[in-house]
Amino acid sequence: MDLDWSALGQVTAVSIAVTVAVVVVFALGVLGLARYEGAREEGAHEDGGGTSSLGAAQAGLCFLACAAVVAYGIYLIVPQFH
Repeated sequence: MDLDWSALGQVTAVSIAVTVAVVVVFALGVLGLARYEGAREEGAHEDGGGTSSLGAAQAGLCFLACAAVVAYGIYLIVPQFH
């Protein structure tokens, strides 16, 4: 049995990098959601309405990106989708 250690190292590096990236994007989504909720609680009706919108947009885009990565991973794992 012969192991291709280079390929194993590449798979490990890519897996760690993608995991860290998804965690960071998810954390940014939580931050956007917190900004949105904070702006709503403060009653940002007058000047800060843009902050509320930006927080909601940030959260939506980040969570959508995380869902896309998860869906792509499931696509790669399940052979019936190919």
